[in-house]
Amino acid sequence: MAGPPNIVVIDYESGNLRSVAKALESLGISPLVTGEPDDLAKADAVIFPGVGSAPQAMAALADRGLVGPIKDYVASGKPFFGVCLGLQLLLERTEEGDGDCLGLVAGQVKRFSPGAKGELKVPHMGWNSVEIQGRHPVLEGIGKSSHFYFVHSYYGAPDQTECVAGTTDYGVTFCSVLAKDNLVATQFHPEKSGPVGLRIYQNFVAMAAKQSAVSKQRSASINQQPAGQRLPGAAG
Repeated sequence: MAGPPNIVVIDYESGNLRSVAKALESLGISPLVTGEPDDLAKADAVIFPGVGSAPQAMAALADRGLVGPIKDYVASGKPFFGVCLGLQLLLERTEEGDGDCLGLVAGQVKRFSPGAKGELKVPHMGWNSVEIQGRHPVLEGIGKSSHFYFVHSYYGAPDQTECVAGTTDYGVTFCSVLAKDNLVATQFHPEKSGPVGLRIYQNFVAMAAKQSAVSKQRSASINQQPAGQRLPGAAG
């Protein structure tokens, strides 16, 4: 029987790492919390949490040599999950410091407007509903209108609506769940959102385990073939 997937939580000193790790541990997963680029390539799945300033976070990623490995990991097709700032950094640019982000998803990161009379409190903090817009394995069993915990002053605005799997209203309707193939991200904090948040992580772990098992079966099948019958470039 295959063991649990090898999940890496990226440490770049911009995330609530312990809360994420504890949530995973409650699901029977012992994640590797690391800022080492080489560890990403070995992972079955990666979680990319984040809080604080986008420009500072991008500088921290660059200092640790993580920008390229993160892009390569997402391109590999393995499951990748951004949380809060980890969603925003997937886009191209942010209004915060007018800086560049990772550019993995077309779109911008915008700041909430408090309104002409300051009627909207910024940051957006507390529980709010998420309206599920699409289907994805990470959303299995999540009600169409479920409540999650938010803490943020900026929000992601992807150019393509096809990748918006959930929306939330806070003075403006914004993307609170981004999901496309192996790439998933939430503006809310699943680890602070009670049982429904844990279900999101549980679904992600299941997604990672399934993909890891398929990959290992494929590798085993290739290695069992006689050398003369293997496809060019196949591992041997």
